[in-house]
Amino acid sequence: MQQYYYIALDILSFSIPFIFSFEKKWMNFIRFWKPYFLAIITVGIFFILWDIYFAYQNVWGFNDEYLMGIRWFKLPLEEWLFFLLIPYSSNFIHYSLEYFFPKLQLTKKLTQWISVLLLIVSASVFATNLDRIYTAASFGLFALLMIFQIFYQWEYARKFYISFVLIYVPFFFVNSALTGSYSENPVVFYDNNENLGIRVGTMPLEDSFYCFSMLYGSVLLFEYFRRKWNYSLSMSVKSNSK
Repeated sequence: MQQYYYIALDILSFSIPFIFSFEKKWMNFIRFWKPYFLAIITVGIFFILWDIYFAYQNVWGFNDEYLMGIRWFKLPLEEWLFFLLIPYSSNFIHYSLEYFFPKLQLTKKLTQWISVLLLIVSASVFATNLDRIYTAASFGLFALLMIFQIFYQWEYARKFYISFVLIYVPFFFVNSALTGSYSENPVVFYDNNENLGIRVGTMPLEDSFYCFSMLYGSVLLFEYFRRKWNYSLSMSVKSNSK
């Protein structure tokens, strides 16, 4: 049964947020399915290409012991599903917080200071670790995202910075499950020559910055599509929606 370990993590992580997307009393979040899935898939394509390249470069790999055995371009089926199901579930947490706690947000000034601090840290790590491909890629992309955040001052960060703290809790447990915390061997293994060698539990530190860039990128694109297609800007079901 252990060959279903990774697929079970995917499904369990996705199932509860997906089921609650259909409730109609509160958010009725499924009404946003078109811009939400398009945002996730668009961002996911970028990260899948990144994943494929790193798999071919042996920056990371996957343990067949915990997989069903279906692969495309060195990525198991479970990994492909990860980029659809995990962002859906994670950002559902963000929008649930937005719905239930609409006034919970940072000030513009504090958000800007946090962004500047994150840029300094990530840019410094990037510049001093160009020889470590995973470190350079994850911190470099994060730093680029912070540059755009500082320049455009997207309002979504005021809430997402808070949401990410909560999102990080299930993310930590799922990624820990993939990196060997709860199994005899890791599902995903890494070449430590290509990362800092710093672990948060059993997962590389880089995974946290990788995760933020993927999720916040999806939020930015979802908000863009939501406005472009004139969807309600409110999470309330009382607002007009398609």
